[in-house]
Amino acid sequence: MKKILLGKKSKYAIDENQKVFHSKEGVIKIQKNRKIVKSHLGDEFSIVEPSLTDFFEKILKRGPQVILPKDSAMILAYTGVGKNAKIVDAGAGSAFLSIFLAWYLQPCKIIAYEINDRFYKLAKENVKKIGLEKYIKIKKADIRKGIDEKNLDLVTLDLEGSEKVVKHAYESLKIGGWLVVYCPYIESVLKTIKEIEKYDFGEIKIVENIVREWRSVKSFTRPKTTGIMHTGFLIFARKIK
Repeated sequence: MKKILLGKKSKYAIDENQKVFHSKEGVIKIQKNRKIVKSHLGDEFSIVEPSLTDFFEKILKRGPQVILPKDSAMILAYTGVGKNAKIVDAGAGSAFLSIFLAWYLQPCKIIAYEINDRFYKLAKENVKKIGLEKYIKIKKADIRKGIDEKNLDLVTLDLEGSEKVVKHAYESLKIGGWLVVYCPYIESVLKTIKEIEKYDFGEIKIVENIVREWRSVKSFTRPKTTGIMHTGFLIFARKIK
């Protein structure tokens, strides 16, 4: 199990039974049953349970490019799926989207498709690290060949050639269920929308979620000049019959 050392300048992941941690703020001695510790240079840290953000930033491993929390949150906000949802997520990659959804929707059932051997193993490791094996199953399969699961509340796609999965998603979704496709390029958006329009989908939306942080110092406040702006496009479509 992991804990987080939370300071004003930095945070670190440590093992639950770790006794000494070397950081850029100095050597930190971890004493059992103490919630606040100091480095030998005088910086204070609180020992806390990891949040989902801490898991993503400090504990879980990344393989391929992941869907960031800002876009994962949009999926929950726009679809409104709730607890006990049955979801298919492909391709799983590092399983960050599956983990995000399971964290907020548990109890739920998420089947994450991944065809790449290395990413399949990484996804399983990440799910185990965060303790969500009860709700997430990583499945080594090519979703472009079909979806075994039926009566789904949500299908999420983040893979090359996602337009080839639209038909399978439509057949597996229940009426009122949602298809969400993450596309890095506008060309893939156009291909996927063209395929979606062949089926009985409604509430079709294309969303670009841009987040800009601001910087506040003593003398001025202004937007940050660096950061993550555009990440990708999200397509939302709801099966109407």
